[in-house]
Amino acid sequence: MRCPTEAGAPVRACSASVGREGWSLVSFGRAMKGKKTRSYSEDLSVAPVEEQAKTKSANTYRLESRNKFRDCLVRDKAQQILTSKLQQANYDGVSSPFLCASISEEILKAVKEFGFDRYKYVVSVLIVEKTDQAMIVASRCLWDVQRDNWVSAKCETETFIALALVMACYYD
Repeated sequence: MRCPTEAGAPVRACSASVGREGWSLVSFGRAMKGKKTRSYSEDLSVAPVEEQAKTKSANTYRLESRNKFRDCLVRDKAQQILTSKLQQANYDGVSSPFLCASISEEILKAVKEFGFDRYKYVVSVLIVEKTDQAMIVASRCLWDVQRDNWVSAKCETETFIALALVMACYYD
């Protein structure tokens, strides 16, 4: 790794290190006559990586969730939210993106309230106008078939079809 230098200042030491959090710290010392050598981190008043606080979480050594994701509960709640929000609505191309965002946030909030342990969620809501067309929706991702799960809910009115997809991805 090349260290930046000022014109005419010889470099005496150059080092680079990466902390646990992914921050990189590059330091170099300048050989100056009669002056104390300072590092790059001292010039910027940045604390060295070794002095940062460490997290205080301990390993649990368990691989399974204590409160597993239950798709029937999530499906019912997502269906209830879709029906209550969209039952009396008509399709509007301008306001549909904002409606999708608000519904997905509400579904995400409701799923988090169930308190399923060790899951991260992805919620996607799609609203499509009915114009006598066929529709195919597909999604793809890396998946652990033993622990990850997904749920879909659908609401259909006279003017549009709404589809909500909730993916629960297990993490250690």
